[in-house]
Amino acid sequence: MAEATPAGSGGAPRPAAPAADGFLRIRGGVGGLSFQFEELLAGAGALDALVGRLGSLEAEADAVRRALFPYQDDSYTSGSNAIIAAGDGARALGRIRDDLEKLCRDVRASHREYEFTEARNSLLLRIGRFGPGYGPLWGLFGLPALTVRDVVEDEASLASGRLAILLGVPADVARGMGAPGGSPGVRDAVHALGLAPGLDFLRPRPVRIAGSETRIEDVDASPAGLLFRAGTVGGRSGEIEVLRFDAGSRPAWVVILPGTQLDGLPAGTNPFDTLGIAEGLGYGSAETAAAVRQALREAGAEAGEPLAAVGYSQGGIHAMNLSQDKAFLAEYDLKFVLTAGSPVGGISPGPGISSLHLEHEQDWVPGADGLANPDTRDRVTVTLANPLDIPPLTDIGLGPGHRLGNYAAGAEAIAASKDPSLQSSTAALAAVVGGGGAAMVTRFALRRDPMPAQQGGRRVEVQRGGPDGKPDGKPDRTHDGKRGRKPAGYRARKAEV
Repeated sequence: MAEATPAGSGGAPRPAAPAADGFLRIRGGVGGLSFQFEELLAGAGALDALVGRLGSLEAEADAVRRALFPYQDDSYTSGSNAIIAAGDGARALGRIRDDLEKLCRDVRASHREYEFTEARNSLLLRIGRFGPGYGPLWGLFGLPALTVRDVVEDEASLASGRLAILLGVPADVARGMGAPGGSPGVRDAVHALGLAPGLDFLRPRPVRIAGSETRIEDVDASPAGLLFRAGTVGGRSGEIEVLRFDAGSRPAWVVILPGTQLDGLPAGTNPFDTLGIAEGLGYGSAETAAAVRQALREAGAEAGEPLAAVGYSQGGIHAMNLSQDKAFLAEYDLKFVLTAGSPVGGISPGPGISSLHLEHEQDWVPGADGLANPDTRDRVTVTLANPLDIPPLTDIGLGPGHRLGNYAAGAEAIAASKDPSLQSSTAALAAVVGGGGAAMVTRFALRRDPMPAQQGGRRVEVQRGGPDGKPDGKPDRTHDGKRGRKPAGYRARKAEV
């Protein structure tokens, strides 16, 4: 508990928001406000029972006082003293009961104030604002001079454009999906876009395994090390990575999912192109999750074995969707999800699944779904506030804040932090993967089924490589703005597209 005010000291118990740790702004976890309030409310519930018991004792003491009245004249002095003592005891019990009742009321009032602030500022955390008004809850009881209308209007004016950038559809089409009387949620908007004429390519199509290779490597299983691997996988078209660690009594697994990849494969066949964002935001990553399950089976994972999922940008959406996919959770024991630069505020993981989310205050992508990550015991969000170098315009990608290198550096700072929420979260990851070391690494090439030819002989294409629609021979390009090449000796089976 960051702060507790004893009864009778003049103030209600009020938890304190986690203090910034260097350039890390921390929300959620065991040091978060939500969990502190859970503890306080549980304590208030226990005090309610005590208040009821004190009320009964107060009534009993008053009944004793009244029962002494007929005997007062038998020995006036001692009888009077007994009556007075019984009355004093009843009043003392009443004062204690009143203090505890006030304490319980103040705790609940403080919690209502917290919930109001959470609702009032829920959009601020991830819209790229700076300074004292940045983020929900940092000024919990001294609210910044910014109204909900200001925030909502700002975001409503930007949401359709951001959605259009991510999905690669015309901004005017995205703006046209607004419902009468208000704008729909991003996930509902993706569904609606998929039903629009000419945009049926946004609907998910089956994703299959096209090739794989396995090797033994020395793996850094820290948050930074796993994010670096996401960057390496992200330089290869349509690939994921499955890691097997055998340090414990049974194997533990990690799935690495890359960010968005913009070229390198025939149009629409890379599961991690912009259409993958649509599948993740609007359809729960249903097809990608099925492919991940198949990849785990082929790698040798058995039902019930512990697993962690790691994803950068789009990959983080898919990783978090695994945490609420009933079919996936019925087969594998997903324990932990690590994301960086991913819009996952609208995804609620299943019970017992911990997650750690990295965002940067200058990265707009994590806020693209218009929802802040919930503040819960098992869910920690870290917003990086370090200054960034501005890259050349030709290499800016989705902005300097979205660079994977920034997030990897933030993950290194997280591993060194003494904050209780971060220590608990990194310990939850280490409980799955241990300290790293030798691991069996299997890389799987995934391919999405191409769009079927439409009636009238016209085929819908979303992206093109060369003029003939085949890969243009250029290195793969990701939304991080960087290019990567397949390593020497890479031998994946030829993808069938």
